[in-house]
Amino acid sequence: MIDKTQFLEKKVAFHTLGCKLNFSETSTIARGLMEEGFSKVKFTDFADVYVLNTCSVTEIADKKCRQAINKAIKINPNAFIVVTGCFAQLKPQAISEMPGVDLVLGSNEKFKMADYLGDLQKKASGEIHAGKISTNKEFFPSYSMGDRTRTFLKVQDGCDYFCSYCTIPLARGKSRNANIKTTVDLAKKAAKEGAKEIILTGVNIGDFGKSTNETFFDLVKELDKIEEIQRFRISSIEPNLLSDDIIEFVAKSDKIMPHFHIPLQSGSNKILALMKRKYNRELFAKRVEKIKSLLPNAFIGVDVIVGVRGETDTHFNEALEFIKSLEISQLHVFTYSERPNTKALTIEHIVPIEERKKRSQILHELSDKKTRFFYQQFEGQEEQVLFEGSENNGFMNGFTQNYLKVRIPYNEKLTNQITSVKLNKFNAEDMIYDAEVLIDYSSFELQV
Repeated sequence: MIDKTQFLEKKVAFHTLGCKLNFSETSTIARGLMEEGFSKVKFTDFADVYVLNTCSVTEIADKKCRQAINKAIKINPNAFIVVTGCFAQLKPQAISEMPGVDLVLGSNEKFKMADYLGDLQKKASGEIHAGKISTNKEFFPSYSMGDRTRTFLKVQDGCDYFCSYCTIPLARGKSRNANIKTTVDLAKKAAKEGAKEIILTGVNIGDFGKSTNETFFDLVKELDKIEEIQRFRISSIEPNLLSDDIIEFVAKSDKIMPHFHIPLQSGSNKILALMKRKYNRELFAKRVEKIKSLLPNAFIGVDVIVGVRGETDTHFNEALEFIKSLEISQLHVFTYSERPNTKALTIEHIVPIEERKKRSQILHELSDKKTRFFYQQFEGQEEQVLFEGSENNGFMNGFTQNYLKVRIPYNEKLTNQITSVKLNKFNAEDMIYDAEVLIDYSSFELQV
């Protein structure tokens, strides 16, 4: 046992790379350390301990990890540096050898961080605690709070799919979750702390219930009953797990927002098979058509990877034409990078780096075109917006129910308020609506 009284009045700072799931976990880790006596400061401030929660989806994420470590060391060369998350689970030895790193914690160990901090004295090389993730069955419920208005609620972790390009199962382990009651109770706890909008997140959230003999649809129905929460959003969900029942329920719900994020990854059935995905493009098209038939104003974001091994010019052009045909709102384009220990490395055809960048640019331009078209349909309409608290050049931003980004002149009283606005003018360059508030907010009380 270590003497945790030494943590009193110590300052800790956090930096999160990657997905919404990481943000929910960082927030939970922070609350745990604050309970042990730490005070939380910004990552740009002087701190005694810097915690970096990493991602390792792409090569760029690895580079960002190194950059963040260097940034912390520059602020305080004597600070205790902790690196955790997916990158730490996959490459603990490499991280432990980085200058300045004192502690490397795997995907499970990070939730017991205080037990590994020791006397907070810097070390010659990083101490590693990263167990075998493949045998882990433990689930750590998490939610973000205080970092932003919207709350990320972790409902599931791990993945059993083993897509040929992906390292996530190696970093996060098998699919698992808490039961529905525990998850609902956590959402209610977030509501008591001020959450008005909750985003359901995980590695493969549609797989929720595999470890508890429940279903994601059952979870959504129970969350919809929570009176204290005005909005829920479903984050990325596999098209084969996004059932008609779920879509139909969202269409009838006042709480589940008309906003979907569905990974396509490729519009070529040949490439989908090489990726070892669980669906074909015809199923994906059916999901989009179903959503639009019931929720014509729904925002649909789509993940796509370009330049994967095996993707010829023919395959890319086939995918491009398919994506053009879809009534979607935005593309999240990822340029493929080779990841160690993935099955994709056995595929012979390699797309040159420059060609990968070219294809990425083509899809980014298509995404901008589709997003502009989607936004422009709503000019002059009245919408309900939940506003964030941060000020940006005299403005504050928020999102409509169907995920249109909106800005108004900054007014602190509107922080974390769902407010009626009129969408006046769409700014295509910034992809945002300038709006005016339609209600008298002078009587609003400041939100804490």
